Amino acid sequence: MRRFNDRIPHILLTVYVLLFIWGAIGPYDRAVWWAENIPIVLVVLALVVLYLRGVRFSPLAYILMSVLPYVHTIGGHYTFERVPFDWFNRAFGFERNMYDRIGHFSVGFYAFGIAEYLIVRKRLSVAMACVFAIFAISFVAMSYELIEWVYAAYGGNAEAGADFLGSQGDIWDAQKDMLMDTLGAVAAILLYLALRGRFGTVQERDSVSRK
Repeated sequence: MRRFNDRIPHILLTVYVLLFIWGAIGPYDRAVWWAENIPIVLVVLALVVLYLRGVRFSPLAYILMSVLPYVHTIGGHYTFERVPFDWFNRAFGFERNMYDRIGHFSVGFYAFGIAEYLIVRKRLSVAMACVFAIFAISFVAMSYELIEWVYAAYGGNAEAGADFLGSQGDIWDAQKDMLMDTLGAVAAILLYLALRGRFGTVQERDSVSRK
């Protein structure tokens, strides 16, 4: 089991690379594809660099942090508004495509890794690490909404800008996206605290390396 856990980051990265290659073939809009994928590639590269430098997260943290790259890469291929997600929208009675909301919720999963790192490295107390992780995700959410606005307003291609923005006619789209990011962070922190209380020694053994 220990050997399999050590392979989880490699498996997740392989899946991402394959998904990236698929998404790069004939996307709906190449400009949107670049805009959606560049930030995610940078995130993945950051995790790879940290891994190579000896900073290792728990298997669950890697699994949670892989959701965003997967979801975002698919969204970049179709544009988030056009991802085939009708089954989910019909199941819950949504009139708009909610795939982008799922993507924003998954941003919050990185709060799990942030809190884990700060606590295992003893940078902050448990309470402060959890609060910091949620606030960090909220700040990232706000920053990304500003980037979307700048791209949509000044990107030079009105249609690509609208596709990247993905508001689907909702004037409160940015606020709802930031809310979903934050709710995802809260959910990730609650999960972290639940597992930490139940498996306290597991994170000391299997999470962020102290190298």
